[in-house]
Amino acid sequence: MTAVIDFQGVTRRDGGLVRLDALDLQVNEGEVLALLGHNGAGKTTTMHLILGLLSPSEGRVSVLGGAPDGAHAETLRRRLGYLPENVSFYEQLSGREVLDYFARLKRVDRSQVDALLERVGLGHAARRRVKTYSKGMRQRLGLAQALLGDPRLLLLDEPTTGLDPAATRDFYETVRDLRDRGCTVLLSSHVLPGVEPYIDRALILGGGKRLALGSLSELREAAALPITMRARGHGGDLATRLAGWEDPRIAARPVDGHEVTLTVPPDAKLAVLRRLTDTAGVDDIELLPPTLEHLYTHFSADLSPATRGDAE
Repeated sequence: MTAVIDFQGVTRRDGGLVRLDALDLQVNEGEVLALLGHNGAGKTTTMHLILGLLSPSEGRVSVLGGAPDGAHAETLRRRLGYLPENVSFYEQLSGREVLDYFARLKRVDRSQVDALLERVGLGHAARRRVKTYSKGMRQRLGLAQALLGDPRLLLLDEPTTGLDPAATRDFYETVRDLRDRGCTVLLSSHVLPGVEPYIDRALILGGGKRLALGSLSELREAAALPITMRARGHGGDLATRLAGWEDPRIAARPVDGHEVTLTVPPDAKLAVLRRLTDTAGVDDIELLPPTLEHLYTHFSADLSPATRGDAE
């Protein structure tokens, strides 16, 4: 399968500053990849290389089968959607006029404008001037602009900025629908709990370098972080019945007389489950694997503040 995005040893330098350092990355059709990192990690540089706004100092970038900074750029623009972190439009135009303008620029069918406005929840405000829109409404208009032409690749930079919880949920359902139709999505976000249920893989950058890349299960296996287990029960002090673990790595903390939280290394999970299920009075067991936020913290823990700010 030909990758939609293909970075081969890509380095980007500006003077003596290395913004991206020998990055290898392949993103396939219909995949949602989260691009994560501190400010200055190299996320913006990566997106600008994909867009063809920057060229690599070393290595090769291919997007939808060609170099985005060469003759392929004109074709790429019609097949790619981009939502920047800070969207800006002509404020005297209406929402419909803004989309119509971008549809003409992108040379796509202008008849889809009204449907896109309805899709992002702006149908009622289509005729209103953009200067009357709230920040969340402008963000939704930006998403509609990115979706013009049914793109094969969608780049989203902090896409839920200014959106309320309901609109955020609707946004990610749109992302899921796009993925199901074969669109490849690359999104950058600092709101890790929000993106976790919707991504296929995560790329964690730091100081311009790739710190980790994989699915949640692959990242959990590589990190080997402890699992949290919660046991709830009845019939006396549960904490007393679940005390005294032979493995010193297992930490049990009583929440109250009926609930105990255990921190368990991955290789001890089955042994702990067996004891919990054999303990009289245990009514419920909940397993909480490391979240994307835990994994991000783990893989970026060794970066110094100076290293974190070396790239942009």
